[in-house]
Amino acid sequence: MIAARALSSPVLRQAVARRGFSTTRAQLSSPYHYPEGPLSNIPFNPRKKGFAIKYWTYCTVGFTLPFGIAVWQTYHPAK
Repeated sequence: MIAARALSSPVLRQAVARRGFSTTRAQLSSPYHYPEGPLSNIPFNPRKKGFAIKYWTYCTVGFTLPFGIAVWQTYHPAK
């Protein structure tokens, strides 16, 4: 009952609404700042020439391998 009254308190609501979120500007001279923006946060470059071939090869192998293993296990003679 006390907790419910505290949550509906106008003072608490004002404190939460008034709470300011602030961030500091990125300092590019800092040695600990990494580049920001699109494509800078992934460990590969999708704009390279061979990326599409590697990507579709990875997707094709990843999709067909489980089915190939299942077929091989189904038709493989038991020992």
